[in-house]
Parts: sequence; C-alpha cells; structure tokens
Amino acid sequence: MKITASHIEEANETLEKDHLESLDFLSQRLAKKGIDTNLIIEKLQELQIAIPSWALGAGGTRFGRFSGAGEPSNIIQKIEDIGLIHALNKSSNAVSLHIPWDIPQDYEAIRQLAKSLSIQFDAVNSNTFQDQVGQKESYKYGSLANTDQAVRELAIAHNKEVINIGEKLGSKALTVWLADGSSFPGQYSIRKALQNTHESLSEIYKALPEDWKILVEYKPYEPNFYSTVIQDWGTSFLLANKLGPKAYTLVDLGHHLPNTNIEQIVTTLMSEEKLGGFHFNDSKYGDDDLTVGSVKPYQLFLIFHELVQGFSETNNPPLSWMIDASHNIKDPLEDLLQSVEAIKLAFAQALIIDQKALEEAQNNHDTAKAQEILQDAYRTDLRPLIAEAARRSGGAIAPLNAYRQIGVRNQLIKERGTSSKASGL
Repeated sequence: MKITASHIEEANETLEKDHLESLDFLSQRLAKKGIDTNLIIEKLQELQIAIPSWALGAGGTRFGRFSGAGEPSNIIQKIEDIGLIHALNKSSNAVSLHIPWDIPQDYEAIRQLAKSLSIQFDAVNSNTFQDQVGQKESYKYGSLANTDQAVRELAIAHNKEVINIGEKLGSKALTVWLADGSSFPGQYSIRKALQNTHESLSEIYKALPEDWKILVEYKPYEPNFYSTVIQDWGTSFLLANKLGPKAYTLVDLGHHLPNTNIEQIVTTLMSEEKLGGFHFNDSKYGDDDLTVGSVKPYQLFLIFHELVQGFSETNNPPLSWMIDASHNIKDPLEDLLQSVEAIKLAFAQALIIDQKALEEAQNNHDTAKAQEILQDAYRTDLRPLIAEAARRSGGAIAPLNAYRQIGVRNQLIKERGTSSKASGL
C-alpha cells in the first residue's frame, strides 16, 4: 500500500485545531524565555533517523519468535514499509540494510523504488555472527578474531562484499558488530583475539572507498559471557584510532552494563572527534532492544544534552542516526513510529536548555540550580513542536494515530497474508 497526501490530510483534519492551539500556547510560553520555536521546528525537520531492515518484522528470543501478520518477506517490501513510516512522520528517510539478510537481486529496481519513496541508503551492516547456508568455514569460535586464518579471511571477504553492495546503493558507511568472544576462562587468548581483530579490521579498512567511514560497534556480553573482544567503548575507540581517520565508534544504547553513564561516553568520544553514530533503543537489563525512551527517557534526554553541546563545542563530524530494535510484542511499524517520536522529543528538550544559565550554575558550583535547569527543559511538554515539524513537512500530526486510522496493518495483511515472515532474523 501507499500512504497518500489525502490520507494525511484526513488524519490531521480532526486534530489540527487543537494542535494549533497547543502550539500557540507553547510558543508564547517559550518566547518569554527567549526561545524561538520556529528554529527548533526547523532542526526537528532536518533530523532524519534511519530504519534498520531487520526491525520491520517481529524479532525473537532464545526461546522463540512470534511472527506477526503482514510482515515484509523481502527487501522490496521492507523498503515499502519504511516508505509508510516516512510518509507518516517525515523523519525516517533512510534504510540501514543487513547483509546477507537483504541483498538486492536487482540493484537498479531497488534504487528506483527507494527514490520513489524518498528513501536513501544509510550504513550497511555485515553479519559474521551467523553461519550462512553452504558457508565453507564456521563462525562458531569467532570471525575476525578467530585463531583460524581461513575463518578470518572469510569474514574479511564478507565485509568487503558488504562494502561493494553498499557502493551500488549509495551508502557511505559500514557498521561492524562482532559476536567474537569466549564463554569460559582459557578458551582463547584474549590478547591474540584483539590482535587478530585489529589486523582483520585493518584489511577491511583498506577496502573502504575514500568518502566512506567504518563504524565499530561494541557490546559487553552476549552471546559470549566471559569475554567479548570489543566489549566497551574504550576498545572500540582504541581500534578506531589505530585504524585511521575514517573509523569511528558506534554507540548502541542497549550495549552497556546497567547504570553505565552513556552520556559521559558520548561526551568523551565527541571531544576526540570519534563518535560515529548511534543505534537507538532502550533497555532495562542489557541488550533488550526495547522502544526508544520506553524505560529510560531521562537518560535519553541527557545524552542529547551532551550531543547538542558537542555540536557547537567540538569538531566531531556529522553522525549516523539509526534505530536498532527487535522484539516480539508490538506491531513493528508502531514501535518504530514511537521510537522516532521519542528521539525527536529528547532532541527538542535538549535544544531548549538554558545553556548560559547552566554554565553559570556550573561555574558557581550551584548543583541544585543546575539540576533545576535541566529538569525544567525535560519536564516541558514539547510534543506540539514534534507534531508541527511533521505537519509542516507533510506528515501526520499524530503518526501512530494516523497509522491506525488509515488501517495500515490491516491493508498489509490483505496484501501479504497472515503467515508472511520477515526475512533475516
């Protein structure tokens, strides 16, 4: 299906009057603080969050996967679904593909389809954590870190293939996440594993086109529970520095131990000009892949506070913004709509922080005042600005409501059936 301008107009019609009244009230309130809401709305219109191809179907756990109805069974349908999301929120104009789950058969047709839906191709993601059908070597004991050179060479070749696929589509970045690690002490040499990983990444780095970057992801545990080769931001940063100027650290919000100060990580990486981008999600315990902002919305706000400061105070290059989520419960498209709204809200809240007053409070060691300044911004309901940014761009005032009013899922079920399953996961 395709969402048309008339769909959006009809969904907005009953909400527009109340929305404009709320927007006017908020604008007047913020104007008294010297805040120009139009500038914030423009920044929100510019913010685009890439949708991962693997998040468009129901995810799974170690115990099972409960597929929903009308899921996209191929890359064409996945891009069509992202087109639906973008038509509603006007903030999701890119797809992040996972290879080999989503290899195009006809590159020109895929490019034309994406162009017709105003969709671009963001970072491409390699996969060396699964053995594919007919694969000559196994990643059971690791890939880029494996003691077996033949396995390492296979993993390197795969990443080079992913770069080649990305080039054909217009992507400009490769994301590398490794499951490599050990579950038992003594299983492998921790030092040699890191050395092997660096050497393997160096070979991949050499294959990067001049205008590309490589994003090195990290994760403290899972699927290995004793050691992970790239277990934290420091190891990723170390490797990125050793690789060269086209290598950066990717921060996945779920890839941290409980109570980790992610905003401090963000600040440090930006100061060193090595923050490459984000995989947005939320978590309670570990890599839960929950809806962005569903568990720790204040932490998300604090991260964006550091980002907004970093944009003006550092020379960190533009970031790659991507969602990384996969779970069993919600309609995936509804989940993604909610996630993008949460990201935009945290960004908007960070934009209205009184930075001058905050700096003064910090310089005067006025901790209570500093807290009040941050929490005043966080507690301000800026949802009318989010809605207006979408409306001005031709999107829905309330994307999730519009999605349900239009009956998107029911239409997808009619087109694809009740037993379709998303490719990949």
